[in-house]
Amino acid sequence: MDSLLTDAPAGYDFSINDNQRMIGQMARDFAEKHIRPHVMEWDEAQHFPIDLFKKLGGLGMMGVLVPEEYGGSGFGYFEYVTVIVEIAKVCGSIGLSLAAHNSLCTGHILAFGNEEQKHRWLPKLATCEWLGAWGLTEANTGSDALGMNTTAVLDGEHYIVNGSKNWITHGKSGDVAVVMVRTGEKNDSKGISTLVIEKGTPGFTHGKKENKLGMRASETTELVFDNCRVPKANLLGKQGEGFKQAMKVLDGGRISIAALSLGMAKGAFEAAVAYSKERKQFGQPISNFQGIAFKLADMATEIEAAELLIMQAADLKNKHLPVTKQSAMAKYFASEVAVRTATEAVQIFGGYGYTKDFPVEKYYRDAKLCTIGEGTSEIQKIVISREVLRD
Repeated sequence: MDSLLTDAPAGYDFSINDNQRMIGQMARDFAEKHIRPHVMEWDEAQHFPIDLFKKLGGLGMMGVLVPEEYGGSGFGYFEYVTVIVEIAKVCGSIGLSLAAHNSLCTGHILAFGNEEQKHRWLPKLATCEWLGAWGLTEANTGSDALGMNTTAVLDGEHYIVNGSKNWITHGKSGDVAVVMVRTGEKNDSKGISTLVIEKGTPGFTHGKKENKLGMRASETTELVFDNCRVPKANLLGKQGEGFKQAMKVLDGGRISIAALSLGMAKGAFEAAVAYSKERKQFGQPISNFQGIAFKLADMATEIEAAELLIMQAADLKNKHLPVTKQSAMAKYFASEVAVRTATEAVQIFGGYGYTKDFPVEKYYRDAKLCTIGEGTSEIQKIVISREVLRD
């Protein structure tokens, strides 16, 4: 098999740039001051700290990829990955919401909105004056997006939307949602369109909030549409382009989930290393024992490999080159690494790792979402295999 880099441009340079150093330190400082003291409190209460995201918006971290002309920070994917990793090292829930806002809702409008739409919504999203949501999944159509039941029927200058979306991050607290709706026949890739729907639009409400295993401080609810009248001007791109748009947005979103996975893996690993040096058994630190040391060696190696896959995908994204295969590989591998790393971290902590007094049980619960959200590991393997067989 040829090197994975043979079909990519020459000149990879993953050394940390000044922007990454600056934004990485800012994210670390913010996480230590504003997130770490509340991690378990928010998790236990399933509290979504909306005020925290307003603060992140003030620092430019809610519009990392948005150009300055639309009120954003104007950075690229290396800086974006850095932000997600540093926040997720402390709390996966906050990292997840940060990623969903940046890459899905905001990213979709940035990629496919016209100038009027970009100037209308992006400045509010980039500063988190408005929080964003993104709706593709439905109760009976997870990976099978073409089978969606939510419909939008054109009536003069408005679309009449009916249906519901499930597993929507910020479904209750979001101020605006980018929603994929069926405007044509079911199972027709050209029968789906994208509408931007603002909170307060008559007929647009939220349903139940999900009670989740992990990521409990990141809000997940239903979106419900009952004869919801959405202006035709809120259509992103042309009618029938929604599915193609969503697949492109998910290419970037998979880099986000990969970065989220990497952050949690690093957080669990660092906690395990520190504990293994402090915990003594048989008169010596448990890190001296080969059984523990080899676990740490495997964890460290897989984290490094995941980071390289993510940076490769980020580089291609920065260069506006095809990234479907690389982003799927990064997401698949990094999410599975996060689960394995968290599992081994709990094992290294032993009985203490099974309690909420130590941090690794939360990484263990949170990490699993990354193998499911924005395409399961099995879906990623379908995407990767199709790309490989197409070569």
